[in-house]
Amino acid sequence: MDALPLIVVGTAMAMAMMVAVWFFARRMDNAGIVDVWWSFGFAPVAVFCGVFGSGHMVRNGLLAAMVCAWSIRLGMHLHKRVMSHHPEEDPRYAELRRQFPKRTWLMFFGFFQLQGLLIGLLSVPVALACSNPAPGFGFFEAAGVALWLLGIGGEAVADMQLKLFKAQPAAKGRVCDFGLWKYSRHPNYFFEWVVWIGYAVFALGAPLGWIGLASPLLILFFLLRVTGIPPAEARALATRGDAYRDYQRRTSAFIPWFPKS
Repeated sequence: MDALPLIVVGTAMAMAMMVAVWFFARRMDNAGIVDVWWSFGFAPVAVFCGVFGSGHMVRNGLLAAMVCAWSIRLGMHLHKRVMSHHPEEDPRYAELRRQFPKRTWLMFFGFFQLQGLLIGLLSVPVALACSNPAPGFGFFEAAGVALWLLGIGGEAVADMQLKLFKAQPAAKGRVCDFGLWKYSRHPNYFFEWVVWIGYAVFALGAPLGWIGLASPLLILFFLLRVTGIPPAEARALATRGDAYRDYQRRTSAFIPWFPKS
């Protein structure tokens, strides 16, 4: 298949998966599970693109493996977080319930379908790269792999450092400001973005590969303005108060940089 059929079928797969996730979430009475399956949802779409894409078989397999590794790692990480609070729901979804007190689960059905559509749109670089007719590997593929390794490695380290910090008895009410968290208030989000840049760069060697740059731009918008930093900062300010305000004053919000004295 060329890129367009891969995108259309991959999006349909993701939206169909979200129908099943909606039924599962309704039975659990916890809409937060959508975050877990949104992460997992990229793996089957990437495998589909890798198997049925008209591009170089080994290159397709490499990219599909990269997406699957990222998808499964993030999905497992989010699953542990969601289930550790279950049946308490993520504040974002609790707020949606308050905004839509009637036909709540009908609203969530539409929301889940939007998540499936988003999986398809964000997978455009994968579809483009997997339909690249060029043989072998080139500069863009090598650069994309390097960025992906940096991103997934940095994200894993940031998650581990935060987990170690929270495990300390004295962590309650304090701010994690060691390791990568000393240089960015959200290093996990930053390296997540680097992963997406890696996918987009990998696709640049394909015809119309530049279209794939829309994916990291869309991810950046969500991280900076919608579901990433804004709610995370609001929760941190509510629970840590002045300690977090001081952390905001001296630490970069997103791109790692040296803290202010």
